[in-house]
Amino acid sequence: MYVRRLELVDIRSYARVAVDLQPGPNVLVGPNGVGKTNIVEAMGYVATLSSHRVATDAPLVRAGAASGVIRCAIVHEGRELLVELELVPGKANRARLGRSPVRRARDVLGALRLVLFAPEDLSLVRGDPAERRKYLDELLVLRQPRMAAVRSDYERVLKQRNALLRSSYLTRRVTKSAGDLSTLDVWDQHLAQHGATLLAARLALVDALAPHLAKAYDAVSGGGALPGAAASAVYQGTVAEPTPEAVLSALKDARQSEVDRGMTLVGPHRDELALSLGQLPVKGYASHGESWSFALALRLAAYELLRADGLEPVLALDDVFAELDSGRRQRLAALVGDAAQVIVTCAVAADVPDELAGVRFTVTPGEVHRE
Repeated sequence: MYVRRLELVDIRSYARVAVDLQPGPNVLVGPNGVGKTNIVEAMGYVATLSSHRVATDAPLVRAGAASGVIRCAIVHEGRELLVELELVPGKANRARLGRSPVRRARDVLGALRLVLFAPEDLSLVRGDPAERRKYLDELLVLRQPRMAAVRSDYERVLKQRNALLRSSYLTRRVTKSAGDLSTLDVWDQHLAQHGATLLAARLALVDALAPHLAKAYDAVSGGGALPGAAASAVYQGTVAEPTPEAVLSALKDARQSEVDRGMTLVGPHRDELALSLGQLPVKGYASHGESWSFALALRLAAYELLRADGLEPVLALDDVFAELDSGRRQRLAALVGDAAQVIVTCAVAADVPDELAGVRFTVTPGEVHRE
């Protein structure tokens, strides 16, 4: 799989730009702030319908524009597919797949499988559990696009259940009387069904990811600072088993605490992916270099897992090599040199190893030119 052409209209800093990419390495070179990351961010949005930089879509639309458009021509197994996304702040986004409108934007998921590593990914190691849950869920959807509907259904039910608990909590605070929780059992049933499906998928994913994570960290770090300090990830759930019955049991046990606090306290939205190097947790113990290597290993593990599934993804490395020493640069280049397509951004071309020289593009404000 590779992206043949990316066209942006009123996206971030670009009024209009088109980039014709090639299989293999593609290197975008330019000073900081000229829009290199905007290119890979747009590709990432096609793959996940979210940005790795911001929580909402509105900042992706160029200032002063009413909407923005991302067009992406993807080649897979000799066939080309065009994905078009129109981002409209404050309204539902519109999407086309193969020039035909689709009912929901999420119907384009799976057309492009892309793994993106960026400096923001340090939050996978140093950030709160929500960052690691997002990492798992986005990878789930890349592997199985149908999981987008499961995730959406779970979040919808969770929102409704939390609204009910919050309303009851506020009623008690204001009137000193019990709020109406008569429909809570119904929401429990829905949450248990969707939550069990999501939980089972996450557990299977973590198991499948484990050997790729250990191998990727070892390769990137050159064996690590501590001999035998293998990288690992363990799923820590708030529910004993990935079954509706187990979720219902956990909700029953937590019912009084949830009513007292006005929020849902158990379920996949409260779970954690615990990251470790040897016997020590990465968060709080790893050095900057180890944290950076671990975050990179998480993305490379996702990339290798997709390849093992027979889904050859595009790999994007945004401003990565500037943060790596020469040894890590060479090891990373050796790991990804045979990728179907690699998109690399950098401020200094010399930072990119010769193995990834490939096709070069010069990025200036609002423009991208092939050298």
